[in-house]
Amino acid sequence: MALRPVQVNIKALDASAVGRFWAEALGWSAYRPGVTTYVGPAGGLVWPDPVAVGVDVVPVPEPKTTTKNRVHLDLATTSAAHQAELVACLKALGATPAHVGQGEVPWTVLADPEGNEFCVLEPREIYRDTGPIAAVVVDCADPRAMARFWGEAMDWTLHEVTDDQAALRSAKGVGPYLEFLRTPGVKTVPDRVHLDLLPYPGDDKAAEVARLRALGATDLDLGQGDVPWTCLADPEGHEFCVLAPS
Repeated sequence: MALRPVQVNIKALDASAVGRFWAEALGWSAYRPGVTTYVGPAGGLVWPDPVAVGVDVVPVPEPKTTTKNRVHLDLATTSAAHQAELVACLKALGATPAHVGQGEVPWTVLADPEGNEFCVLEPREIYRDTGPIAAVVVDCADPRAMARFWGEAMDWTLHEVTDDQAALRSAKGVGPYLEFLRTPGVKTVPDRVHLDLLPYPGDDKAAEVARLRALGATDLDLGQGDVPWTCLADPEGHEFCVLAPS
């Protein structure tokens, strides 16, 4: 039994506009399967995508606070020229420079039109085959503990773990990494960005949720009401959802 991450969930006042931004940013397409805007590889909606972790932009009535998100995306580039071109393109689409205490670094920190921070990385060999999303990055206090929980929760392979960072990736060696970075501060507001996980065909969602609780996940009431997915929080309080198999 295991789960797989199928999408990054981003809350937005204007889900259509933010979805269009991310579609342009990633070179993907925006789809409207319902009230949300799903961003995935071009060529027609395929869900779940066999390789990519998509982006699902969900409309909410509350704007983002000034507090930095503790989950963000890192975008991959193939050259210094590509990085510069992508940053210029993103700014033209409505991204703005973001200051999160990064200092002098080779990557560029931006925010999408509703203030969700993300990074445009300098070329790195490790991300040469991830696609446009290099990594989903989670701020945390204990990367080792996060790696243990998420490594048990999902069927992804642990690639690195230290006191300062941990990284997992699909056992097939495709798509983005899931990374945990030791970061000062503690979680104080609900995450604007979180992961959605999906059981494999034939697996029992209720059994998977029970397994996650046994690993240290806790139930989460966000006012979601009676919905087919289950809202949980990991041991450091990061929200995530377990979706119902279609």
